[in-house]
Amino acid sequence: MAASSTFSSLLTSPPALLSDHRSPPPSVRFSFSSLTVPKSSRLGFTVSERRNLAANSSLVEVSIGGDRDPPPSSGSGGDDKGIALLKLKLLSVVSGLNRGLVASVEDLQRAEVAAKELETAGGPVDLTNDLDKLQGKWRLLYSSAFSSRSLGGSRPGLPTGRLIPVTLGQVFQRIDVFSKDFDNIAEVELGAPWPFPPLEATATLAHKFELLGTCKIKITFEKTTVKTSGNLSQIPPFDIPKLPDSFRPSSNPGTGDFEVTYVDDNLRITRGDRGELRVFVIA
Repeated sequence: MAASSTFSSLLTSPPALLSDHRSPPPSVRFSFSSLTVPKSSRLGFTVSERRNLAANSSLVEVSIGGDRDPPPSSGSGGDDKGIALLKLKLLSVVSGLNRGLVASVEDLQRAEVAAKELETAGGPVDLTNDLDKLQGKWRLLYSSAFSSRSLGGSRPGLPTGRLIPVTLGQVFQRIDVFSKDFDNIAEVELGAPWPFPPLEATATLAHKFELLGTCKIKITFEKTTVKTSGNLSQIPPFDIPKLPDSFRPSSNPGTGDFEVTYVDDNLRITRGDRGELRVFVIA
């Protein structure tokens, strides 16, 4: 039950992670010094914009490919260019912060300003007839809640530090707008005493979601599935029993909601029910 509470608190709003029926989207991949992640990304930006992003990202390697033709102009080229520049600004601010785990107070403020500028330029989000914009697998680039040095964000969770050697790998949200499945997926490495190797595992927190209003998403927790990897990859996936409601801590009610404040084909901004700012890119 303790493991269930830990994993359930990891990203509970949305408690915080299918097919993708859109054309193959570009991807953004970041390489951090603390863990191994893919190193290429494609957002279809200009050469000068790529150089600006690389110059402003001292803690991350960013490679942006231009093998995709730019989208056709809608007659508002100036607005499109402005939004592209604001996206680059936001990415350059958050890309070196290891999902927010190493963010300082100044970093949090810069990310907040950059996100608000993009949200304002993009205008109000209305998913009533465009829910398919959420479809796909999204990689978490930044969460303001992780600056608490807890893997539970603004909710209780495993601390990141020397006393408890927990390393957070990549975090994803996998959304299927047809089945209303909403999965939070987190890669975690737990340290072990010598001479035992660390335990590597992927936890999938399964939810169902519904749209409330024009841009608010409510998610309801269903189960947590754990799949070990590395030296223990031969162990089949197993489910962690769900805590009865009477034993569930008030900080983890099993439901959560967040607002989508910006979304396009390759970038999404959300604001959680506890004020968390999150930035995702399509995986």
